[in-house]
Amino acid sequence: MEDLRIGVIGLGLRRSLALAAHRPGKGSVVAAVADTDPAVRAGVPELIEGAVAVDDHRRLLDEDSLDAVIVASPDNTHEAIACDVLKAGRTAYVEKPLGITVEQCDTILRTAHETGTGLYVGHNMRHMGVVRLMRDIIARGDIGEPKTIWVRHFVSYGGDYYFKDWHADRRNTTGLLLQKAAHDIDVLHWLAGGYTRRVNAMGDLMVYGDLPRREPDTPRPRGWLRDFDWPPTQRRDLHSVVDVEDVSVMNMQLDNGVIAAYQQCHFSPDYFRNYTVIGTEGRLENFGDGPGDEVRVWNSGPSGYRADSDAVHRVPEEPGSHGGADARIVDEFCRFVREGGVTDTSPVAARMSVAAGVLATRSLREGGTPYDVPPLDPALAAYFAGGQRTGRTDALA
Repeated sequence: MEDLRIGVIGLGLRRSLALAAHRPGKGSVVAAVADTDPAVRAGVPELIEGAVAVDDHRRLLDEDSLDAVIVASPDNTHEAIACDVLKAGRTAYVEKPLGITVEQCDTILRTAHETGTGLYVGHNMRHMGVVRLMRDIIARGDIGEPKTIWVRHFVSYGGDYYFKDWHADRRNTTGLLLQKAAHDIDVLHWLAGGYTRRVNAMGDLMVYGDLPRREPDTPRPRGWLRDFDWPPTQRRDLHSVVDVEDVSVMNMQLDNGVIAAYQQCHFSPDYFRNYTVIGTEGRLENFGDGPGDEVRVWNSGPSGYRADSDAVHRVPEEPGSHGGADARIVDEFCRFVREGGVTDTSPVAARMSVAAGVLATRSLREGGTPYDVPPLDPALAAYFAGGQRTGRTDALA
């Protein structure tokens, strides 16, 4: 099998994805990288042997030999760049979130439909062992029919990762209830078997709003990905613009009746992502989300609280980043490039997670006003549900 030739646009925090896709002789190679940072481009030859580096994604698209392109640029550029890739006839992998507005997402989906070019969205958490384990437990009926889901996300390094670079500026992200939460909302939808219909939220910039910031157009401090400050109030060198919330609480009513809640905090001392799913016959909860951690199930009762659950399931050990999810998502993407068809990740689901995050962000900035999530054009929903096949001869070039 000849290796697919993949281009990568943006080699920043998600460079692990590019490295997972570069596996010469095993199905795919990263042949070209586009990045606006000269220092990143200078490091490409050492990082990815054989790849060329260019400063403009349009130059990368001039490379006729590329089969597919991974779009991992900042969130606010996804719409324009993804549409360029699709119009150039290259299968596009768009890293989450798909866009930072509902309109941007719909434009990308519509462009994929109109051009007949394959679109894949990088919600790699669907390939994480803990998520697949929880989904399998639910599918077996161990807790009955899911009725309510609660998700808590404590982001200990949030002040360093998200408030020292472009993520802190809502013009680039809409807000962290979209940017950071898009994965969790997507997983919540997947576990519940439905999409958010109505949402309201509250949140605030409680800690990082008044801390020292860098001057505009100055680089991030050296070591910012390794040297974390503690306590949160001692953080310095924040981005010149900080206007996204560092704590938020979101309530959701799904189209299948499930009631759900999501909470996010960027100044906790520990990093922890916790899912609780309660069904008609039991409850499951994860304790950690990495290899070797546990998902516990309580499905007898009633009783007082008991730590000794009725069943304990271990998250499988998997090598590689994100518990092996990056390697698995690259496998699925390469299969999609070659064959097309339905995938575990879903462009429609990606759009719906963004839509929920966008409306929740609007709600929290307007005092908790509830909003309905706008539905997707039924024609687009049907197109992607069918594996992006229309019967046209130009589909999935």
